[in-house]
Order: sequence, then structure tokens, then C-alpha cells
Amino acid sequence: MTTETRIVNRLTPDQADTMLTLQSGMNSKVDPAWQVARYPYLRAVVIEGAEAIEHHGWKWWKHQQHDLAQLQMELIDIWHFMLSELLLQFQGSLAPAAARLLGETDGESAQSIDFDGKTYPLEELDLVAKLELLIGTSVARRIEIGLFASIMRDCRMDWDNLYRQYVGKNVLNFFRQDHGYQQGTYRKSWHGREDNEHLVEVLAALDARDAGFQEKLYAALQERYHRE
Repeated sequence: MTTETRIVNRLTPDQADTMLTLQSGMNSKVDPAWQVARYPYLRAVVIEGAEAIEHHGWKWWKHQQHDLAQLQMELIDIWHFMLSELLLQFQGSLAPAAARLLGETDGESAQSIDFDGKTYPLEELDLVAKLELLIGTSVARRIEIGLFASIMRDCRMDWDNLYRQYVGKNVLNFFRQDHGYQQGTYRKSWHGREDNEHLVEVLAALDARDAGFQEKLYAALQERYHRE
């Protein structure tokens, strides 16, 4: 039996545009020639998917603690790589990438996935089985947004949750790069706490639907980082 929780909201055009723009910007910051390099982003989905299974727990021979918060964080990382692959398929063009993203997130998630000559009804799969299926389709270089949406629902996330956490992590990644992450001069802990902890507090105080959400988030991180 699935643990799926019904989602009532949808991804908005502004949210889709913002996430794709941020992802393109981050990819360019890491490597300005990322579109030419064509990094294997779906390989990263495979690895992150396996890590998500670890956080869920799958070993029948020992007790394991289900860590929902870490599962959700893995989904955010997976989403970064899925957006990157989607952008690659459209040669970095935001408009058609956004159109596909919105088309596949309009309403309910996919009901079934055809893979390797077999049809998988998603309502019959538990979360770990869906993550395995996402790994398989990613190995086959397929972007399955509907499958991801079903996994997201099982992890008690809706599109607003995903958007808030995605933008937060993306802005933090930009912030790290701007403050010497690649050079090794960035301080990951400020005032006795890691940057991820500061991020959670800042996110809680901001409205993710505010047009200036990411700018306000960056400014808040900047203020905390340089606070005496």
C-alpha cells in the first residue's frame, strides 16, 4: 500500500520559470560551457535516488529509522539534476523547457509508467519501488516528471513545498560559490550553526510566492554570514 498524500496545488508558470532560470544560472556558475560539456545529470539522479532509498530504509534484516526530512532533501537534489537534464534537452532554452514542465505537472501525477516492456501502475507501488523505478528510467536517460511527482507526494510534499526548498537550496549554493566555496575559503558554520540550519530559519520567515523571494533570501543569508 502506498503512503501517498493527495496534492491539491499545481506548479505555477512563475515557479517553473524561476526554478529553470536559477538552475541554468547555477550550471553556468559551475561551468560556463555546461551545455557543451553535457554532464550526465541523470547519472546523478541515480546516485541521489539510491541515497533516498537509504534514508527511507530497505534492509529487512535490521531495524532502520525512516528519515522523512532527509528524504525530502534528496528529492530537492534530484530535482536540481532533472531540471538540468531537461534544459539540456532543449539546448538551454527556458520557454520550451517550462512548457514541458508545466504540461507534465498539470493536475494529477502519472498513473503508470511503461519501462523495459512492462507497465507499472504507480498506485500499486510503495515509495521504495517508485524510487527504484526512477533510478531505472534515469539509467535509460528518461526524464519522468510524473513519476517524480508521485514520489514527491509519497514524501508529503506538494509543489509549493518543493519550490520553497528548491529555491532555498539553490540560493544557498549560489551564496556558497560567491563566498569562496570552490576556493576553500567559505565558512560552512556561522555562529555555531551550519549554513543549512540558518537557511531553514530564513525560509520560515519569508513568503515563497513573493516576487523577490530569492533576492530577499540571499540578502538574509548575507546579513547573517557577516554578522559580528
